[in-house]
Formats: sequence, C-alpha cells, structure tokens
Amino acid sequence: MSFILLLNLLVKPIGIVVENLVQDRIGHEAFGLFSALFSLATIGAVLSDLGISQLATKKIAADKSYFEAYFPTVFPIKILLALLFPLLMLALGFILGYDAHTLYLLFFIAFTFGISQFILFFRATLQGNQNFNVDAVGSVADKFLLVFFVLALLPVGLTLENFVYARALATGLAFVALYFLITKLYGRLRIKLNRVHLKELLRDSLPFALITLVYGINERVDIVMLERLSSAKEAGLYAGPYRWVDAVMMYLWTILPIFFAKFALTIQDKKEQEKLLHFGQVVVSLPIIFICVFSFFYGELFFFQFSNSTPAEIAAMVRNLQILFLNVLVHGFFAIYSTLLTSSNFEKPVSKLVAASIVINLTLNVIFIPEYGSLAAAWNTLFCAVFVSVGYFIMVGRKVKIKLPYALLLKLVLLTVLLGGLFFGLNYLSGLWWLNTILAGAGFLILVFILQIISLAQIRQLLNRRP
Repeated sequence: MSFILLLNLLVKPIGIVVENLVQDRIGHEAFGLFSALFSLATIGAVLSDLGISQLATKKIAADKSYFEAYFPTVFPIKILLALLFPLLMLALGFILGYDAHTLYLLFFIAFTFGISQFILFFRATLQGNQNFNVDAVGSVADKFLLVFFVLALLPVGLTLENFVYARALATGLAFVALYFLITKLYGRLRIKLNRVHLKELLRDSLPFALITLVYGINERVDIVMLERLSSAKEAGLYAGPYRWVDAVMMYLWTILPIFFAKFALTIQDKKEQEKLLHFGQVVVSLPIIFICVFSFFYGELFFFQFSNSTPAEIAAMVRNLQILFLNVLVHGFFAIYSTLLTSSNFEKPVSKLVAASIVINLTLNVIFIPEYGSLAAAWNTLFCAVFVSVGYFIMVGRKVKIKLPYALLLKLVLLTVLLGGLFFGLNYLSGLWWLNTILAGAGFLILVFILQIISLAQIRQLLNRRP
C-alpha cells in the first residue's frame, strides 16, 4: 500500500507542474480550448464505458470466475465503444457549433480519452484480482510518459496541437503495455459475444453509468460553458485555478472512502457513528482550513510558473482560485455528511440533491457567464456547494437521526477566522511568506488544542490503538 501511496503522491504534483508549464507556453486561450474539449469528453465518458469498468472491479473482486466467464463478451463491447466514442463526440461538438479545426482536435482528444477508458478497464481487472501494485504502475504510466514528451517538445516549441498528439501517444503506449501485461497474467484475451451475458452486463452497469454522468456534469460543465458562452481565454483563466482545487480535493477523496467503510460497519450503532462523524469532521476539515486560508493571503504563489501571463491574467486566476477554495472549504466542512448518508443507504436522496445542484448551476451559468465570464463560474460553483452542503447537513439530522456536532462546527468556523487573523497580523509584520506560513502553522496547532478541537487524550488513544 505504501508503494501505491508513494506513486499517487508523486504523480499529482508532477501533473500540476506539467499542466502549468503547458498552459504558460501555449497561452490561456489555447489551453482553455483544450480544457473545454477535454471536459466535454469527460462528461461524455459514460458513452465510452457505460459503467462497465466500475462493474468489473466490483464483480471480479467478489467472484474470480467472473473474468473468465464475462471477459469474452466485455472485450468486444469495449472495443466497439472505444471506436464509436470519438464519432459521437464529433456529433456533439458539431451540435455545439465548433469549427472544423476544433472538431479535429476534439476527435483526437476523444480518441485518447476512449483509450484511457480502456486502460481503466484493464486496471479494473487488476484491482478485482488484488494486483494493486501492478495497477498502481498502470495508473501513472501515461502521465509519466507525457512528462517526458512535454519536456522533449519544449526546445522545438510547444503548441496545442503537438500537446494533443503527445497525450495521444503517451496514452497509446500505456495501453499497449497494459494489454501485454494483462495477456501475460491472464492469457490471450478471447472474443466471444454472449447475448445473455451482454444483456446482464448492460443492465448491471447502468447505475454506474448514471453516477459517472452526474458527477462528470457536476465537475466539468463549467469549463465547457465558459468556452461556449464567454471565451476560450476565460475557460483557461478558470482551468488554471481549478487544477489546484482538484489537487486539494484529492485529499478528501482519499480520506472519505475510509470513513465510508467505517460508517457502513457501524450502521446500527448511532453512538459510534456520532463519534466517527466528530472524528471525521476534524480529520477532513483541519488541513483544508489551513490551505484555504493560506490561499487568501498568498494566492499568487500558486501561479509562479506563469511567466508569460500579464499581471491582469494572474490577478484573475488568483481571484478565481480564492473563490474556488471557498468552495473547497465548504466541502471540507460538509463532505463527511454526504459520506455518512451514502454509507447509510441514502444514495437516492443524495443523488437527487446533486442533480438539483446541477440544474441550478447550469441555470446560473447561462444567466451570468456571458457577462461575467470565469468569475461567474467560480461564484456559481460556490453557491451550489453551499446548497448541497446545507442539504447534506439537514438530511443527516432527519434521516440518519444522530446528534449533529453544532459545537464542533462553531469551533471550526472560529478556528478559520482566527487563522485568518494570524496570517493578517504576520503578513503586516513580515513580507516573508514562508516564515509567516510556518509561524501561522504553529499558531494553528496551538489554537486547535486551545479550542479543544483535538485533545491530548485523543492523540494518545490513537497512538496506542492497535491495527
């Protein structure tokens, strides 16, 4: 597991550095167009997979014979979807009004995305068979290859087109490597379509496909709408900050599944769930609070690579980053409630709440993006985060029926305000951001104990707990 964690910790910072470099070299307008096309492909990912990869992971983990019985049917379906997906995305791009050159780029991006979905399917097979270390290598192979290709392109000139080609080549090589690895581990991949298996497969994968569609729209639609309703440059000025938001949110998506399992295990014990909710609220919130408050005082540091951007462009990205990090802060406070709900078999009301949020976001984007551009997208995202978070909080009280930690929430809000005051005072006294951050971090830890958010007894209990 440490090997897997190490790879994931390496690949995300490297990915951010590379994307920042690419955006700086090709410009905000070109990168905004790429981000919009990539986001469109992400939303359409349901058409390239139909939830099959997630279903395969679940089924193979529960029954090793599933691979041998169903793979001959799954494999040709995945091939067909990978070939059809770029054509379907071309049709969607044409409907959205893209010109011929943009459609050409969309085809390449969609083709690459289709291959990457195939990689996810191969990884699902590895995960289901508990080959996690091999899967970890497969998860980062294309990203590491892309780093080398981007560095190789710098001397000759990095453009949007050759970046798209580099991504396609990196993904294609990773696909070939995983294909040969799968055949070496499990033998030749047979193709034999079974209608009964196909019908069952499509039926069982439908819920996963719907989840993919909902979350794809929720996370990626803003950039697509920015490019279509405002400009590619505005989409780029939004994509730059959003990259950091996505990186910080990875902390949540790493921690929350652990609490999902623990909540599910204690579903009949409300007292234990209250303790878990209290502990989870602290574990999730504290790092998020610090990074979000830091961004309000030193947001420009996140864009140190953008040497080719104007002061106005940097200022716009910093402004969007700060608003989007408010969105992260809201999730840091309330995402644990969504985890509790879904682990307690309340997936449907949570899905309805997210769907309502998407409708609100789309409506607000249509109204405000044409006039206010990326600023509108950032504020709309924040508004929708508040909407779903309040919904989660109310729903936990009404449906799970456990005691809500009002006092702890108030303490965390107070901690956030006091940390802001610390940064403000230190920034007034010193211009050294790194020194101020270290001192603020020390003050932050002291405040955590003063406010009794964490006690020394709780730390000793955690240290003495046996695995």
